[in-house]
Amino acid sequence: MILLLKSCIFLGQDLDEKKIIVIDPGHGGNDSGAIGVNNLKEKSITLEIARLISELAEKNHNKTVEIYQTRYSDTLISLSDRGKLAKVLNADLFLSLHCNHSDNPNARGVEIYVFNQRSKFLDEATWLAFQLQADLNDKLGFESRGVKFSNFQVLRETKDFMPSVLLELGFLSHPKEEKYLVVTKNITLLANIILKSINN
Repeated sequence: MILLLKSCIFLGQDLDEKKIIVIDPGHGGNDSGAIGVNNLKEKSITLEIARLISELAEKNHNKTVEIYQTRYSDTLISLSDRGKLAKVLNADLFLSLHCNHSDNPNARGVEIYVFNQRSKFLDEATWLAFQLQADLNDKLGFESRGVKFSNFQVLRETKDFMPSVLLELGFLSHPKEEKYLVVTKNITLLANIILKSINN
């Protein structure tokens, strides 16, 4: 984290010219998050999708956004530190990536959360949530479970500083959705759709 913050100082001029996006791959380290029916771990897939979003932005020489991640490896970062990093970077958007799990093996689809109380950036966060939902449904055929409101800590701690959204990318407890998320081509398409929604 120290190295990342130092890089922000050196790149300060560039940061002023672009929107700063913090991608938060959920879980990590000894916190695996949800575990799929075929042992796919939430911490691994969220990190890989975050990496692909960052890689696509860099590869395309994206002039609109500068992407940072709360973690770049299989480490556990506290929820508080994830929010602190976004605030130190003065981010324009905080996007937390997760995968779902249910005891009902038929549960499927994408859920998107914003903070559940009135806040400075609630309207912008809600707009992005609906945009992400529409893009994932229209372009990839993901079933939508709707935009929802919650008091998740990462949303609560960033709500007054930037629009913040938590994206649940399907159910690892659903065999077909887990199978979709282990295919590199599929998650590359997913990362690309998320990046385009952010750009928009």
